[in-house]
Amino acid sequence: MNNKITQLFNIKYPIIQGGMVWVSGWRLASAVSNAGGLGLIGAGSMYPDVLRVHIQKCKKAKDKPFGVNVPMLYPQIEEIMNIIVEEEVKIVFTSAGNPKTWTSFLKEKGITVVHVVSSVKFALKAEAAGVDAIVCEGFEAGGHNGREETTTFTLIPMVKEAVKIPVIAAGGIATGKGMLAAMVLGADGVQIGSRFAATEESSAHINFKNSIVNVKDGDTHLTLKELAPVRLIKNKFYQKLQELYQQNPTKEQLIALLGRARAKKGIFEGDLENGELEIGQIAGLIHEIKSAKQVLEEVIGEFNAVKTTVNQL
Repeated sequence: MNNKITQLFNIKYPIIQGGMVWVSGWRLASAVSNAGGLGLIGAGSMYPDVLRVHIQKCKKAKDKPFGVNVPMLYPQIEEIMNIIVEEEVKIVFTSAGNPKTWTSFLKEKGITVVHVVSSVKFALKAEAAGVDAIVCEGFEAGGHNGREETTTFTLIPMVKEAVKIPVIAAGGIATGKGMLAAMVLGADGVQIGSRFAATEESSAHINFKNSIVNVKDGDTHLTLKELAPVRLIKNKFYQKLQELYQQNPTKEQLIALLGRARAKKGIFEGDLENGELEIGQIAGLIHEIKSAKQVLEEVIGEFNAVKTTVNQL
């Protein structure tokens, strides 16, 4: 496949693996990149020195392009950005913050910059800031979401209508059919998170991977909107949260219940009762843990097969 996204990143397929916290280490990123997509290291759950190690290992594990996802709210972001420059990373995806803050700095260093947005308003701001492309993430996505609650299939055509830069669809995409549908609506490529979380190379705990496979429709919910909206699997921690909501809690009470490292506890350490199990609604279509290469090949295979069938109608 040859389009704006494959040309921008110099990759075979317009498929980006989401840079998820506690999931997207160098093993997953290199596996996806070696299979023809764009692998991303998730810096959000890494100390600066740990990120440097993951970047170095990713470089050794592959000779294909890869990138780093950086949440703008990261407390040591200046140190992270300097490491990215020092290690000569060529692609950076930024999220959860103002794209103006770091885009010029990165582009001056010859780095391709992509920003994650959840609305037309923020898509326009990202374009004005000079990013090379945007990821439009719908309400279906796992982890931290935008506050607009706009679904992927309404967000993509609205954003595509408003901007001139390439658009990458994210949220609720895990299959070739989903990829084709997103591209029919105007997306130039797709970012896939949940499906890659349940792969052999994912750094998530096997308990978390198995919980993804067991998710059915309705098993995830977007909550904690007063802090930072997050979609997670309903478990014991989630139930405690709902009980607290019945008491009309203050922001401070929600923060106290959330505590520290709740996502690490669930995703990385495998505590399925007390951890925050962040995953997207599409987990209901994920039935098996496979290699990243298998996932990518199946997505592309289905995409091509369905596209051929549609063209014959």
